[in-house]
Formats: sequence, C-alpha cells, structure tokens
Amino acid sequence: MKFEALTIKDIAKALGLSISTVSKALRGSHEISEETKQAVLRYAREHNYKPNPIAQSLKRGQSRSIGVIVCNIDNNFFSQVINGIESIAQNRGYNVIITQSQESYEKEVSNSDHLSSRSVDGLIISLSAETQHMDHLVKLHEKGLPIVFFDRITDEIRTHRIVANNYKGAYEATKHLLQQGCRRIAHVTSSGSLSITRERLEGYKQALADAGVTADDRLIKFCPHGGMIREETQQALTELLQLPERPDAIFTASDRLSTTTLSLLQAMRIPIPCEIALVGYTNSISAEIFNPSLTSVVQPALEMGKLATEMLLSLIESRRPVTHFEKRILDTELQIRESSQKSRC
Repeated sequence: MKFEALTIKDIAKALGLSISTVSKALRGSHEISEETKQAVLRYAREHNYKPNPIAQSLKRGQSRSIGVIVCNIDNNFFSQVINGIESIAQNRGYNVIITQSQESYEKEVSNSDHLSSRSVDGLIISLSAETQHMDHLVKLHEKGLPIVFFDRITDEIRTHRIVANNYKGAYEATKHLLQQGCRRIAHVTSSGSLSITRERLEGYKQALADAGVTADDRLIKFCPHGGMIREETQQALTELLQLPERPDAIFTASDRLSTTTLSLLQAMRIPIPCEIALVGYTNSISAEIFNPSLTSVVQPALEMGKLATEMLLSLIESRRPVTHFEKRILDTELQIRESSQKSRC
C-alpha cells in the first residue's frame, strides 16, 4: 500500500477553507484570524502534517541536503568520515544522503546521477576502485554542482580536496618493518588507478630505497577491489607465499586488506610476526584486540569528514564564484603493536 502524506490541499478540504488560507495559517500570517489559525494548526498537529521538503526546496532554490558517495560504509575509515560529515552538516541545518559504490564505477555513476536528480546542494565523494574516467562528475561540476573530493581524489576537476598524508604513512610503516630487520617486505594494495594506491606505493618504495633495499616487483600485489573480494586477497597471499624466497613482512594498504590478510595468515597457521610481520592501514577500534594486535597506520577520518563538509558548505553558500581551491593534507599516525615486532621473537 502506497503511503500518502497529508497535504495542504487535504487540510483545506477537511476544514472547508481555501488552499491559500491554510497555507497562510500554517505560516502564521497576520491576514488570517486567530481562530482560523488555531483550527488549521490543531488539525495539522492531530493528523501529523509535515511540510513537503521538495516543495519548500523549490521555493528556496536549495534542498538543504548534501550527497555522499563512499565505496562501502562497513569500512571503519569511511564510517568515521561519515560521522564527521553528519556532525557538521546537521549543525548547519543540512541533511545527508549516503550512497555506496561498492567499488563499482557503474554504481558510482548511478549514485551521482540519482543524487543530482534529487537536487542535492553539493556532493562529497571518494572515488571507487574501478573509476578511471571522470565524465559523470565533470558533467555535474560544469552544470554548477559543488563537489569536494576526499581520500581517493582526482586532479581533473578544480575543487577542494582532502587527503591523508599517504606517502608519509606508507614510508613510516615500511621503515618500521625495516628497523625490525625485515628485508623482503611485500606490499598488498588496491587498484593502481587510485590516488591513494600510487601515493602509498611511492612511500613504500622510497623507504626501501633509503635503506638500500631494491624493490622487488614480485612482492607488490594489486587487488583491484581493495579487499572487498576476499578471493583477491587470498590469491595475492598465495602468490607471495609460493615465491622461492617468501616475504618476511607484509605491508597492506587499506582497512579491508589489512584485516583480511591478518585472518588469512592465521588460517594458514603462519606465526605473526615471527615468520611474517604485518603492518596495515586500518582505523578499526578492534586493532588492539586482534591476536596479535595489529600495527596500523591510522588516518584522521573524523577530521577529514568534518573538513570536507565545511569546504563543501563554503562552496554552496558562497555568494560569489569560487576560484581558489585547496588540497589539504592531514597527518597519519603509526600505532605500533604486536603484529610487527619481530624483535620480540
């Protein structure tokens, strides 16, 4: 059964008034008698009348809502970013519509089209692992839709961008493993098309080079869907463990890759860290209670969400064309735990 909300027309019909009179009464207009106002308000309250937000947005020229596209909300990093987005948006009187690409380019295109058709005032987006072409977003941007990118960004659209210091996070993670005596450090990462993949790979390689260790391409494995498909991570690990010289450490470059790698190594009964040390990217609060506890690069996810929203609202509410855009790089933190400390073996 289709739900039909009470309208001004329904109230007018029930009370024998004109639509204009009901509308003015609901707005508290001085043109309407107090008796009529109270009758309209009482009926509206008793029948749970709610103003139509779409109709109101058409009058204002704004929907007071922003769209968000992330790869998946069960990722600890993205869930914390969303908390940051909602905290700022709600304080400023905006609603948030959240969608998931599930690392699919087609879903990202569909989501962006759907959100724009709902007349959102702006869009906050982290690109999917499959996204290599930006035509769908360029089109919306050229039509005037404010867009802010975070985490997985592009240089093709001139707008605000917020990222963590991926190079530094990867450099420090790899350097830590080197300091533990590791020399064959594998890197399991996401799609090569993503900005975060390129930046983290660069940090990993530079740390090796600075320690006089030659990067071995056989130790670098790309998982096109960033760990969402468990079999991809399993295949990457199988190939690494079949090498004539196994890795003595693994650095994983995303939340899902990190937790999946830990569970797979445990299922294979490979001692961590004594046989293979592990450092990953994860914002999971469970990192401390894993067995062993997981050494991880932590990103300022909540802050990223807040900053992305503040930047988007500044674009939405600006009365003049914005021509100056920022790329904000926020610091990461390496939290050292049991999974990487070979020195204790």
